[in-house]
Amino acid sequence: MVSNNLSLLKQALNASDLRQKAISNNISNVNTPGYKLERVVFEEKFNRIMSKNEIDLTSTNSKHLSINGKNDFLTPEVIRINQTSVKEDGNNVDLDAEMTEKAVNELYYSALTRQVNHELSQMNYVINH
Repeated sequence: MVSNNLSLLKQALNASDLRQKAISNNISNVNTPGYKLERVVFEEKFNRIMSKNEIDLTSTNSKHLSINGKNDFLTPEVIRINQTSVKEDGNNVDLDAEMTEKAVNELYYSALTRQVNHELSQMNYVINH
């Protein structure tokens, strides 16, 4: 289960990193006519899959169950938001909203790194004791 936790945390860190890049693109294009927002989709897919219990379990031993790596398809995806326009020039970037998203994403990334450190320290403890 620990390796599965680390795998899921890795996917979440990748999503957060990609989100930071998308937010940076959005902020740098705030004055570009016709530019449309980029958003990263990850948590929605993750929550939907977890609520439906779509992650398959494989028995590696009659006494053990482990996740078989099916979460590899939980890769983050960048999408464009074309439906809205904040400005007359067709640009839909709201700078205040992007700065808020940036702050939230930084907190999310920080929480994920703390969780990774916790998982690794647990593994270290088990190995050394």
